[in-house]
Amino acid sequence: MTDTTLDPARLTYVPAQPNARKNGDLLPMSLRTVYFVMPGGVDDPSAPSGGNAYDRRVCLDLPGFGWQVDKLAVAGDWPRPKEADRAELARTLGALPDGAVVLMDGIVACGVPEIVVPEAERLRLAVLVHLPLGDERGLDPATAADLDARERAVLRAVPAVIATSDWAVRRLVSHHGLAPERVHAATPGADIAPLAVGTDGVSRLLCVASLTPRKGQHRLIEALATATDLPWSCVLVGGLGQDPEYVAHLRSLIAKYGIGDRITLAGPQAGARLDATYAAADLMVLMSYAETYGMAVTEALARGIPVLATDVGGLPEALGRAPDGGVPGILVPPEDPAALAVELRAWFGEADVRRRLKAAARGRRAALDGWATTARSLAGVLGRLPSEPRRAA
Repeated sequence: MTDTTLDPARLTYVPAQPNARKNGDLLPMSLRTVYFVMPGGVDDPSAPSGGNAYDRRVCLDLPGFGWQVDKLAVAGDWPRPKEADRAELARTLGALPDGAVVLMDGIVACGVPEIVVPEAERLRLAVLVHLPLGDERGLDPATAADLDARERAVLRAVPAVIATSDWAVRRLVSHHGLAPERVHAATPGADIAPLAVGTDGVSRLLCVASLTPRKGQHRLIEALATATDLPWSCVLVGGLGQDPEYVAHLRSLIAKYGIGDRITLAGPQAGARLDATYAAADLMVLMSYAETYGMAVTEALARGIPVLATDVGGLPEALGRAPDGGVPGILVPPEDPAALAVELRAWFGEADVRRRLKAAARGRRAALDGWATTARSLAGVLGRLPSEPRRAA
């Protein structure tokens, strides 16, 4: 992975890297270049997200499948950037050579069709959709409808769209009227980690998600407030700056229910600190309203931690099954805090339920795909892009 000034010569084949590794049956004899356009905050540790983590990781793994990655991080309040940020994106794309292979993160691409669609006439574009723009919570209806229409214009103009789950592929095809053969899945991978030791095997709950309305932490707090007779504690890991108003609402709920001594807003975590938090967890809880996949789910399963989550979007796909058919978690309706409270009581009160879920989580852990599978899927899509952009064709 490199951060470079643009050089049209970089689009041509370069000598094979001496450490290029064999992945399956593919041994790159030379590296082609893909320009990866992503949000400027992709490396910001104070604002972690699944999309940013995905982007960073595939940049590392794509060279093993024949693609050198030039990162082009463009600052801006995406998907609704200021004029200066729009101008910078236009300059960035305009500086790329005709026929360049370009992968764009959807949060940058999908809100500005007036910039991206004309470039699809000369660039070989693929758009990676982490979350459909209109699915974000907290948007007024007019804004959501406008973002949805903008996204549709972009995705219909490019030759390839990449989604992060099979569910998301189906959703994009049906919602935006896309040709199915142009929409592809590249599911997030998972790095197998040491098995979590937990606390007492039952009481430490963990939620890893940005503190935003779409992640639904308020519903988790409301459910926990009805179960104060149980010996739970809960750690909420996630950035506090993306929606300060929502964070203030969560703090007010915690104070209202008098459970401040049992819920910790830990802020963003990464590296060894996040590993230690996972290691102490007994149960992962995720109450999202919308998810195309749910990387926090597979990160928990990679440590053998069972999951209690909402039955939305790609979360059932991320949860999956162990090889013996066991389900490593419980799914509840998205608008039903009472159902969540019932399942929490079952978790605390029934040792057989816990044993079954933990056994299935360990089985699922062993069967998770790694990030090499993700990179192989992306490389395949990039390699099948039309050899000429539309204008030349």
